[in-house]
Amino acid sequence: MADVLSRDSEMLHGLSLAVESLGMELALAVSMADVSGHRLYLRNTMEQPVLLASLPRYTGAANVIKRLLDIIGSLCALIISSPILLGVAIAIKLDDGGPVFFSQTRIGLHGKPFKMYKFRSMVTNAEELKKKLAEETGQEDRFIFKMKDDPRITKVGHFIRKTSLDEFPQFYNVLKGDMSLVGPRPALPEEVARYGSLYSARLLVKPGITGPWQVSGRSDLSQEQSEYLDVSYIENWSIAGDLAILAKTVMVIFTGRGSY
Repeated sequence: MADVLSRDSEMLHGLSLAVESLGMELALAVSMADVSGHRLYLRNTMEQPVLLASLPRYTGAANVIKRLLDIIGSLCALIISSPILLGVAIAIKLDDGGPVFFSQTRIGLHGKPFKMYKFRSMVTNAEELKKKLAEETGQEDRFIFKMKDDPRITKVGHFIRKTSLDEFPQFYNVLKGDMSLVGPRPALPEEVARYGSLYSARLLVKPGITGPWQVSGRSDLSQEQSEYLDVSYIENWSIAGDLAILAKTVMVIFTGRGSY
């Protein structure tokens, strides 16, 4: 962090005096743009002031409150929506006779793998068709395959994806403690295998049903944009921030923005 303000000190001092004489203010854009302002502070040392970042801690009272919110929120969501979820399960079964749920291995807190559950929104041989579609769309090297008007999505699947009902079984993952209501996007094992030191920060917290990627574009975002938002979320995490994301998620669900 000592190199954050990597400018010539004499030049800056002269520039600050010049703008001050004009009744103006000198503002410097530093390379900590992803850390919110309330976490940045200056500390005066013997030689020069140093810009420090106070990053969030994932232990203590705040972590207990987050877990309580997870339990209460997921229980309420499952109980209140249970009639709708039963209807979705019946509709999926009647649509093509296949399994109601889809499970996939994802990586959670501290790199621990877990089974993530969703309502099945695609045909039963979706994974087999994925390779062919990836080649046709030039996404062979992508871990996350995204395609508008994906032919693998069933009739019921289109509806439950648009309304995010396909993700409601993940509330069970939250109750188990594998996931949180809010957090980074649950990563695939092959994604985690290529993480650098920056993106490995996503393993410091539990993945979430919703998160910054959900309220900032969802499927419209690139993989790099989603990862960038996840790291920024982790560096600036707070209970108030989680509540804000939950509120925005409700609005996104009603508008259906970025879902396909």
